[in-house]
Amino acid sequence: MAEHEHVRVAVIGSGFGGLGAAVRLRREGITDFVVLERAGGVGGTWRDNSYPGCACDVPSHLYSFSFAPNPDWPRTFSGQEHIRAYLEHVADVFRLRGHLRFNSEVRRATWDTEKLRWDIETSSGRLSADVVVSATGPLSDPKVPDIPGLGTFPGKVFHSARWDHDYDLAGKRVAMIGTGASAIQIVPAIQPKVARLSLFQRTPAWVMPRVDRPISGVERGLHRALPATTRLRRGLLWGIRELQVQAFTKHPEELGFVEKIARRNMARAIKDPALRAKLTPDYRIGCKRILLSNAYYPALARPNVDVVTGGLTEVRGSTLVAADGTETEADAIIFGTGFHVTDMPIAERVVGAEGRTLAETWKGGMQALRGATAAGFPNWMTIIGPNTGLGNSSMILMIESQLNYMADYLRQLNVIGGRTALDARPAAVDAWNDRVQERMRRTVWNTGGCTSWYLDASGRNTTIWPGTTTEFRRATRHVDLGEYEVLRVRADADAPRAASSGTPAEVEA
Repeated sequence: MAEHEHVRVAVIGSGFGGLGAAVRLRREGITDFVVLERAGGVGGTWRDNSYPGCACDVPSHLYSFSFAPNPDWPRTFSGQEHIRAYLEHVADVFRLRGHLRFNSEVRRATWDTEKLRWDIETSSGRLSADVVVSATGPLSDPKVPDIPGLGTFPGKVFHSARWDHDYDLAGKRVAMIGTGASAIQIVPAIQPKVARLSLFQRTPAWVMPRVDRPISGVERGLHRALPATTRLRRGLLWGIRELQVQAFTKHPEELGFVEKIARRNMARAIKDPALRAKLTPDYRIGCKRILLSNAYYPALARPNVDVVTGGLTEVRGSTLVAADGTETEADAIIFGTGFHVTDMPIAERVVGAEGRTLAETWKGGMQALRGATAAGFPNWMTIIGPNTGLGNSSMILMIESQLNYMADYLRQLNVIGGRTALDARPAAVDAWNDRVQERMRRTVWNTGGCTSWYLDASGRNTTIWPGTTTEFRRATRHVDLGEYEVLRVRADADAPRAASSGTPAEVEA
């Protein structure tokens, strides 16, 4: 990387968000950009998560870009290897390889108020950019709880997102910590080979049947011959989920019927009343992410599996102590304990116009204008930002809406002309966030009686979008300049000016 390289746009991350941004930039005629990736290949969470059984819980034809349909998905719910191969394919087909900078972790990004640009320090060198698009994603940095005595454990310890494929689990006593989306895939995959599997469960999950099957060669051939059938399939999958949203956002009481289906799913496999009681949640379905599996409950019913309630509280050498005092011997500990979602690590490395980091600005909770921009951080955009997550549909739909917003943001900068920047007005950020949080109040995520990873340390839901994907797409179709300060570099001085009316006029801030 050149010592003083300058680009129009720097994209951080090469998962769905980063690659999607790169494709959209090229489609907008912007080729002066780089994609900074800390690892040695594309894929994001689908590169990092390679644990046994890893697969998506959103149907493949919906969990892919609308501009890059894949007629050859092998299953209705595809595995990690097929999703990663799809992202590699996107990088090739859209000629993104020349823009990718691997092994280039962003260590610091600092806003230069005089030159109106971002100065970026990476593990492979320095560069600057007019605009930064952060697509690091919420599922990129594993979270391992601080368990007293963990350092005394003599066996193997790793997180599900950092799976050690060189460690053989066969015949081992394995402790699985957590019962989220990763754990319910890992448990059935490793149960047949381990000597003993102890599942440490803090809160049981609602698990629905997984309606998965191979996609036949005839179907794939039809999708290749008639691309409209792929679009139709995607549209049907999207429409069904769009109709379901109101039950989550406005009428949580309607989810009782879904709970009955989940209870029947459990009762079919779990015959022991005591175990069934352990696995039955005491909160409304949907409050936490609904999990999909046909193999999880049958695996838990096997004689070599124990469900330990209360969670892991202490480690004493090879002995694991649960909250209820239960002691379990283990040779290996696998953490399926999620990620830093409401405290994005990248925020600690981003320094804005006032010399404060994004993490400091978000100390009271993450918030961004239309999920994208934060006051005091000009020309900085986040893909999959605060309150853009979904509880029942495909994140790719939200990413594509945010790419629309990014594209119009760059168009507005071009229309204004010269060296300019847009800085979200604090009042606009607050107004947007107030509307989001007001809508959040009656959703199942806030009223369902659970504590989920959607909530930040203060109990505020800064993760989920409380509406339909159609509503979000409408809200992010265009950039409203009235919501931004327009910053310019004066011709007679280095200090920037701000157009307070949101027009190109040079008015002192």
